[in-house]
Amino acid sequence: MKDTQIPGSEQSKELFAYFGLAVYYCQALEQQLTNLLLLTKMSQGKTPTEAELADLYQRKLSNSLGQLIKEIQHHFPFSEQETAQLQEVWKQRNHIVHDYFKERIQETFTPAGRAQMIRELKRFKNKASRLEIKLQGYCTEMYTKLGLEEEHLM
Repeated sequence: MKDTQIPGSEQSKELFAYFGLAVYYCQALEQQLTNLLLLTKMSQGKTPTEAELADLYQRKLSNSLGQLIKEIQHHFPFSEQETAQLQEVWKQRNHIVHDYFKERIQETFTPAGRAQMIRELKRFKNKASRLEIKLQGYCTEMYTKLGLEEEHLM
């Protein structure tokens, strides 16, 4: 096991950086879902006071990705493909956050294992990022439609 390195190498740092990016993009996705939920509620003609909006915003930010996905599906007309993408990212996010390193710990000690994990995390990060950008676009459309400035919710 000459090529085995402890998780302090440059490649290990890269692995942990991609893990962090995967989690970051999930949180960005949660943020966009929260924004989209609030905008959808506002577009239904219910104009909450600023205090009610702030309270709702804080409550939604504390919801999990799964809770947000389940709720938004009742209020926003996602395509079947978008719904499937949201479900897939949610499932993968849960695996990455709760089980990824527990199941793959041995792979973190070899260059080949770390390289494979980095590729997987990059693919997930890219998928979550594309979905977050798509949701951001929906939010921008709704801001414009409602005549709001984007700073109100972000």
